[in-house]
Amino acid sequence: MPHRRTLLEYRDRRYLKAASLLIAAAVLAYALHRPPVAPYGGTWLGYALGTLAALLALWQTWLGVRRRRDGSGSVQGWVSAHVYLGAALVVLATLHSGFQLGWNVHSLAYVLMLALLATGGYGVFAYLRIPRLMTDNLGEDSFEDLLLKIADLDERARTHALHLPDAVSAVVMKAIQQTAVGGGIARLLSGRHPDCPTHEAVRRLHDQDDTLDAAQADHHRELYSILLRKESLLIRARQDLAYRARLGFWLYLHAPLAVATLAALAAHVFAALYYL
Repeated sequence: MPHRRTLLEYRDRRYLKAASLLIAAAVLAYALHRPPVAPYGGTWLGYALGTLAALLALWQTWLGVRRRRDGSGSVQGWVSAHVYLGAALVVLATLHSGFQLGWNVHSLAYVLMLALLATGGYGVFAYLRIPRLMTDNLGEDSFEDLLLKIADLDERARTHALHLPDAVSAVVMKAIQQTAVGGGIARLLSGRHPDCPTHEAVRRLHDQDDTLDAAQADHHRELYSILLRKESLLIRARQDLAYRARLGFWLYLHAPLAVATLAALAAHVFAALYYL
């Protein structure tokens, strides 16, 4: 089977090569630079690296906006450029700062940029890993298929529960009526429901004593099997929602961080030029 190239290998790693050359040139210039004072953003090299980093940040932002607006270009190419040139941006910005941080707008722009790139890095990791996990989890089913199967099992469970003692029937009916797949942020991202009523019903049926007559015992066995299958389907459905949430939630951090980073960058540039 031929090797399937990932987005990180786009066009024979074109953007990795470009970013590597950019990083190598910046590091070499920084190593050879001999300013009269400790390196910082106010030297000629500091301004050069800062200008290059700012232009790179603006280009990355424009590329992302353009991609979302009109869908132009390759998705793999867009993401590959973001990954590798984002790494180059970290190096350029760090060298621009001369490894100096403080409580000011300049450091704020730098920290926000790192947070922005960190969320973007998670996004790349998620898109590389999670879709395959989603496929493995669902198999040939869709999320809607799982919900239909769960509803069918609930109907069958209801029928069998009517033939069992009231205490058992009440637990099963609670499992039917209070079944939840989604939930709050923590449950959505984890896919775990520790107080799942279906799990509790399975446990109660497993611990049921032997006071049932032969007919009830048959209903009990069938009901236990049904609820086990339902619990398995619920786990898969909740896991699918968790994967979807993990695949998309980072954008709720990434987009605001992009705006905040651009605002801090603008303030940083204004302050640097004002005191030039």
